[in-house]
Amino acid sequence: MPWVVWMLARITGKVAGVIKKEGFNMKICITSEGKTLDSKVDPRFGRCQNFIFFDTDTDTFEVEENVHSQFQGGAGIQSGQLVVSKGVQAVFTGNVGPNAHQVLSAAGISIFAGVSGTAKEAIEGYRKGKYKPVDGPSIGSKFGMPNK
Repeated sequence: MPWVVWMLARITGKVAGVIKKEGFNMKICITSEGKTLDSKVDPRFGRCQNFIFFDTDTDTFEVEENVHSQFQGGAGIQSGQLVVSKGVQAVFTGNVGPNAHQVLSAAGISIFAGVSGTAKEAIEGYRKGKYKPVDGPSIGSKFGMPNK
């Protein structure tokens, strides 16, 4: 691999749009209904209960409660900005709306929607190449709001 491509891959975790699965310190984010790897993947991004930030090289994780989940508006944007600030390269969730998708995409984060099961299963699926990144939002705006 030419050194320029190697350096780009080292910085971004991507080579020609494909996420490297090993050999790079990669942080991924999984939307979660709970605070363990046995918790279910939350089907909502902006209004998920928790974010699990998982390091694929060390197999360690941290959990952050999504304080933006109760916002009347802007939950996707605020949640997206939080995830960007954590330096992740990929997000795994059930669904992602247009505002969150725009924030995450602008930061160069790969988004994998349609993910279900547990956080642990999402990680295993990622490592096996089960998921494909989405090119756009998987649902409309305001999806996760109560009574919507």
